Amino acid sequence: MADTPPSAAGGILIAICCIGGAVIGLMQGQVTIGFLGGLVIGSLAAVAIWLRDSRR
Repeated sequence: MADTPPSAAGGILIAICCIGGAVIGLMQGQVTIGFLGGLVIGSLAAVAIWLRDSRR
């Protein structure tokens, strides 16, 4: 069995950004838009981590 380094996890970024986006959206009176914005930003960050990790 080859020793491979553990893969990086980007799912936590999706969760944190969704919660952060909802909180920011709550302050602006647009919770859904804030949540969706956080979801997009978190998903992009998770994909970037996945792409960086897959090149190792």
